[in-house]
Amino acid sequence: MKSNFLDVEGTIGVDERARAARISVVSNAFLVLLKLATGLATNSLSVISEAIHSGMDLLAAVIAYFSVRAASKPADFEHRYGHGKVENVAGTVEALLIFGAAVVVIAEAIKKLRLGAEVVQPGIGMAVMGLSALINVFVSNYLFKVAKKTQSVALEADAWHLRTDVYTSAGVMVGLVAIEITGLNWLDPLAALVVAALILGAAYRLTREAFTPLMDVCLPEEEERLIKEIISSYADQYVEFHKLRTRKAGRERQIDLHLVVPGRQSVAQAHRLSDRITAAIKDALPYTQVLIHLEPCGEDEGCRGCSTCPREEA
Repeated sequence: MKSNFLDVEGTIGVDERARAARISVVSNAFLVLLKLATGLATNSLSVISEAIHSGMDLLAAVIAYFSVRAASKPADFEHRYGHGKVENVAGTVEALLIFGAAVVVIAEAIKKLRLGAEVVQPGIGMAVMGLSALINVFVSNYLFKVAKKTQSVALEADAWHLRTDVYTSAGVMVGLVAIEITGLNWLDPLAALVVAALILGAAYRLTREAFTPLMDVCLPEEEERLIKEIISSYADQYVEFHKLRTRKAGRERQIDLHLVVPGRQSVAQAHRLSDRITAAIKDALPYTQVLIHLEPCGEDEGCRGCSTCPREEA
């Protein structure tokens, strides 16, 4: 029954993540078309740069959609630790796409600063940017909520994409307002450069967050401290623990350690202790796999007289 429950729970999580990713795909597709049409109609590079940015967001949303489905697959013969790192790979690819979008925007902005270009009907661009920011506020908030609930790296990366789009859309809107007031068309490519700088900042953050787990770095300090506190709460039932190792693959945490138990303790007793520690860690940190290697202590080597040690009872 426990296995079935876990399978159902996992399926629900996948459906929720996939649904959030689909919403992101639809909203980004709409905004790409809207921004591109507006940018071409008004001859505004800053609006076109936003269309490019949203195009990268759309591609990122598509990647997120497929990655959460792939990451949810159970472990198999070739992937003994599961497929969780698919989300980290997807997040890294998304970050690289953002870098590419920023380079395109910078190149076009420099070109227009040199050659000059007139923005026509900036009011239309302002309205579209305002609508884009509003839509992305709602969608990114939803993605952040689902990402936090399901601990999805890919969805969190997608949410940051859209949140960056909110800021850049607002920046472009301010630039278009300034053009409307002053008539200075060079403010348009200048606004595009500001957009590019914000895009680069987001790309750097995403690269660091998504790529680092691929190097099997340990869990955050506060999580490792929590794990040690949970293990230590059972200190009267074992001798010591060592070789604690942690890492993360997508949303899946993987923990292993060596637990030294009283030498004369039965295998069944030691196994029950291991199960209790494992359950406590999983309750505190969802989506966690725990592997505990049990070791017997030497009868005369540093024995500190555990309360459960058969030697003490004798």
